[in-house]
Amino acid sequence: MLVFLSIGSRRVEYFACTSKPDTGWMLQQARNLLMELDDRHRRVRFLIHDRDSKFPAAFDVLLLNENIKVVRTPVRAPNANAHMERWVGSARRECLDRLLIVGRRQLEHVLRVYMRHYNRGRPHRALDLRPPDRLETRPSVESNSNPSDLRVRRRDPLGGLIHEYEIAAAA
Repeated sequence: MLVFLSIGSRRVEYFACTSKPDTGWMLQQARNLLMELDDRHRRVRFLIHDRDSKFPAAFDVLLLNENIKVVRTPVRAPNANAHMERWVGSARRECLDRLLIVGRRQLEHVLRVYMRHYNRGRPHRALDLRPPDRLETRPSVESNSNPSDLRVRRRDPLGGLIHEYEIAAAA
């Protein structure tokens, strides 16, 4: 699994899965990432990755041609890429460790749903308990409203494995 995470917003920008990540596949994923970011009018200045041999020199060159500085983490230093380590741990604890994945299509579906939850519904402490896609909006709850008057709506992505809650509109 290849995941690109924006450190500032904690937003998962792109992910892809394969059982054989060769040079051609890695280059295609870098191109796909650049197209995704361009479609959303997002600029990237740096890309941090480890020294895994799955990242070929051509991968770094492709990014450098787009004015993206590639930063390679030190050898055997997972804390140098702590944000990604944290995301992998969260995805495993909250989702993947609780399911039996039997194929790539199922894995991609589960990760797509989890990524949507992570970006749109999961609160992040570093973001003042807001999800990455809702940084600009803050839920408004009137200070004089009685908590028992509030209606909460629950959604259950992945068949109830994950729960998302939001304040429902007053009737």
